Amino acid sequence: MDEPVEDAAEAAVVPEDAIVLDEAVLDAGVFTIPNIITLIRLCTLPVFVYLLFGADDRWAAGWVLFAIGSTDWLDGFLARRWNQVSNVGKILDPVADRLLFFVGVVSIIIDGSVPVWFAVAVLVREAAVAIGTISLAAMGASRIDVTWYGKAATFALMGAFPAFLVGASDHATADGFRTLAWVVGIPGLALAYWSALLYVPLGRKALAEGRAARAREVSA
Repeated sequence: MDEPVEDAAEAAVVPEDAIVLDEAVLDAGVFTIPNIITLIRLCTLPVFVYLLFGADDRWAAGWVLFAIGSTDWLDGFLARRWNQVSNVGKILDPVADRLLFFVGVVSIIIDGSVPVWFAVAVLVREAAVAIGTISLAAMGASRIDVTWYGKAATFALMGAFPAFLVGASDHATADGFRTLAWVVGIPGLALAYWSALLYVPLGRKALAEGRAARAREVSA
């Protein structure tokens, strides 16, 4: 079953793709546990960059990146579970996800651990979805639900990039992780583009619904 999207482009990476602030939901404020978790994930990003370029430790950097990506769901889950949904979190979480995703992917490109064509294909898709999301929100679109394909793509790519990084290390498991990166990366990339195409009709519908709702408010 599809769930409401609470971030501005699934990530990231990801992977969750759109958000519209919901005035009907009680704002839990700024200093909430989910928001703190998001900030911790952001603060972990310099650690990843240091391990990759400062310590030249691809194995450790790969696992840190995996930890950052695999906890992407945690802040949103806790916000809903503990009734700590906030407008700050709805903005901070997707911004953090995108920042972590783009910095992670670009860093791996610079390091040379991932094929450039693969990384560029992912970045182009993410940029297109992000631009579309911002445009729809600016035009007053209603909430868009994330599709199963988008979730699956995010999950796969979330594992592929750290696997590419570990696969480029001198660790004994490098060959296995390099193979794993391709096994999950290719299907993840295909699903990512397919889900992006599916968001086109969903975006049109959300825009029409948003405009209709505002028209009713004006005429009421």
